[in-house]
This record gives sequence, structure tokens and C-alpha cells, in this order.
Amino acid sequence: MAKRRQLETPTQDQLREIEEGFARETRRDPLGLAAPIATVAAEAAALTQTATTDERAEQARDRKDAARLRDAEARGLLVRDIALSDIVADEMVRDRMSLDPEEMAELKASIRSHGLRLPIEIFELAVPQGEQRYGLISGYRRLGAVRALLAETGREEYLTIRALVRKAEGSAEAFVAMVEENEIRAGLSQYERGRVAVVAAENGAFETVEAAVDALFASGSKAKRSKLRSFALIHEELGDLLKFPQALSERQGLRLATALRAGMAERLRAALSSDAIESAEDEWRSIEPIAVIAETGGRDNARGGRPRQVSSGTAVAVAQGVHLQHKRDSQGLLIRLTGSDLDRDLMDRVLTAVERVLRGEA
Repeated sequence: MAKRRQLETPTQDQLREIEEGFARETRRDPLGLAAPIATVAAEAAALTQTATTDERAEQARDRKDAARLRDAEARGLLVRDIALSDIVADEMVRDRMSLDPEEMAELKASIRSHGLRLPIEIFELAVPQGEQRYGLISGYRRLGAVRALLAETGREEYLTIRALVRKAEGSAEAFVAMVEENEIRAGLSQYERGRVAVVAAENGAFETVEAAVDALFASGSKAKRSKLRSFALIHEELGDLLKFPQALSERQGLRLATALRAGMAERLRAALSSDAIESAEDEWRSIEPIAVIAETGGRDNARGGRPRQVSSGTAVAVAQGVHLQHKRDSQGLLIRLTGSDLDRDLMDRVLTAVERVLRGEA
């Protein structure tokens, strides 16, 4: 077993030697050089800056403001000045097909006098196109007006435009934002609304045109969305041939959609291929006879023939899942449609056909 070492109390000479050694380490030498321990203490004190209570509070506010600023920028809530040359205006196909010259002149005059009051909305492109780093979500007219002012005046203030840089969370959200902006303005045609639904579906933002209509125009009534699906169908089938689609009235559009659903697409395309069409009136005159044929159940009145007879009180199947019945009472003639496939769009088309018959047009 190892022997235990007995602790001994240091002598007076040993204690004196320890104290002298400590003094040598802490005292300054004759040349004014600090001892190592003193140097470390001095450097530590120099790094510790004292501040008043107000100064510390201001520093805390600055850190909090910086955090809020970074958060606002990340969420697209910070208005920034973006160079016009950095923005791709047509990264998304616009819902508005044309810009009214008079409205554009008024917008330019307003910006020239008061500046741009409402910023545009943009998003960072996943793949920049040269120097262009942003795609436009909303503000097509405002961007066009500022670019026109730059071209006309060359003034430096029009080199940039105020913009909110949104996160590119998905093309569906971008299309919804674009439509919401334009829905608050008058003048957007039914065809333009239907067209943007088709474009959004073709770009993969929505699985189907129907889903696009429901999402883009969610605030609209069921009847309105049904009509927009009709105009979307027109763009899908005839958009490449129609020269004046925006001139189509709601009634004309519904009649044209009826003809398309009746299998008249090829006949309509042949009619629209005519070189004689030079105006919206010419275009409608070329296709209206085909719409009439569709409204009369495929019977061409020019070829004669008698309309189908329906016995009073008897329900006759006129389409899959739809039955027609009529009878007379003390107030007049009643026409009743029954079936699970009835909707507002179908009823609008029926009423259009009845109206034409009563006017002697069919």
C-alpha cells in the first residue's frame, strides 16, 4: 500500500517567497510595460462599452425594427423602386386583351401630375431572362403608362416604378391576383374572363378550365360562372379564328356556346375562315345562321321540314336526362322542363331559343 503523504503547514520563508512571486507578476516594470495579467484585464475592459439606459433601449428598438423590416420584405409588403428594365410584363398571359387609348391617356396624365399612387405587383422569376428578374402579376396598365412616359419624356423619374415584390407561391395565386385587380374595373368583357380561365388551365395553374373558373371567379354567382364556362368554350374552340371576340354580347356568346355543344364547331370554323369578315357585325352575320340551326335542334330551316310535335301533357325526352312537357291552363301555355341535368346555363339557352321563335326569327 502506498504511503500517505502528510500535509505540512508552509513555513514563514515559504509564504514570503509566494508573496514575492505574485508581486512580480502584477506590478509594472520600470519601462511602463504592463504585466500579462494586467494586460488581459485592460483589453477586456476596453471591449466592454458602457451605455446608458436610453441608448440600450434605442438599440433594442433598432433590432426589432430591422426584424420587422426583414419580415415585411419576405412577405411582399415592402414597396420598392424597381427598374422598368428588370420587369417582364408578359411573363403571364394577361386577361385584358387590349388597352383603351383614352383610358391610357388619362392614366398617363394622372401619373404625370400626381405620381404613381398604387404600386404594381411583381414576383421574382425562377429563371431570370437576361437582366429581367421579375414577372408582372398585376398593374399591366400602370407599367405600360410609366413606360410610355419614359419613352415620351426621357425623364429619370420614370426609369423605375414602385412595386410590391410578392413571393411566387404558385401560378394559381398569381392568376387570381391578376383577375381580382381587373374585376374591380368596368369594361372587362365576358370573353376576356373566359379566355384567362382557359389560359390558366393550359399553363397548369389549374387541372381543368372548370376549376379555373371556380377559383378565379369564386366571388361570382353560380349563374355567372356558368356563363363564363360558355365563353371559355368559345375561346377553346374558336379563339384562333375570331377577329372580334370582345364584341360578342352575353346573349351572342351563349348562343355560340350552344352551337358548339351541339357539334357545330367545324361549320363555325369554316364560316369564320371567310376573308370577307372586316367588322364585328360581319363576323356575327357569318356565324349566326349556324347558331340558329343549333337552336332548332339541328334542323336547317332553309331545308324545310316540320318541327317535332309534342303532345299536350306528355313528357317527352328531348335530351339525356331532360324531359319536355307542355299544357294549357286558364292563363296560357305552360312549358315544363324536368331532369337532373338542368342548370341555369341550359335554361338561358332554352329561353333564347323560345324568344327567337316568338319573334319569328327561327
